[in-house]
Amino acid sequence: MKKTIVLSFIAAFFTLSVSAQQDKSKRPSPPAVAKETTASGLTIMIDYSQPSLKGRAIGTELAPYGKVWRAGANEATIFEISKNAKVEGKALPAGKYALHAIPGEKEWVFIFNKKWQKPGTEYNEAENALQVSVRPEKSSAATEKMTFTISKAGKVTLLWGNLAVPFNVK
Repeated sequence: MKKTIVLSFIAAFFTLSVSAQQDKSKRPSPPAVAKETTASGLTIMIDYSQPSLKGRAIGTELAPYGKVWRAGANEATIFEISKNAKVEGKALPAGKYALHAIPGEKEWVFIFNKKWQKPGTEYNEAENALQVSVRPEKSSAATEKMTFTISKAGKVTLLWGNLAVPFNVK
């Protein structure tokens, strides 16, 4: 009987330990989801992790200019659309994609990669479904944790630091 009780306590302890280690909300870059259904009935969802600036600079210490970046932290950032759409006027079939970016001072390139189930740092250009270039803007307020917003009109914006990097999905 004592052996059963002791084994039960040990099993409970390990279950709680594993559960606590898998709590992604406790990470330095916690998970977030942005989701919106546009006026035309297109549902856009972005599942990502939010890196914080913590005094670091975008373009050098974070999201280096000119290099492919996972557009978030931890696992790959997932971009999903419910039906065929146009991103900045270019066709993108309905489905899930890994969202990557190539940040730049005057231009950002957003990349929609067909292989969405992967580690965040994995990238293979041959798997790209679409790539669009957009201009970054100065945001109206500073944002410590990188955040995606989606408007009813289909404007997706990456907000981080003093940057707002928008692209349109219709």
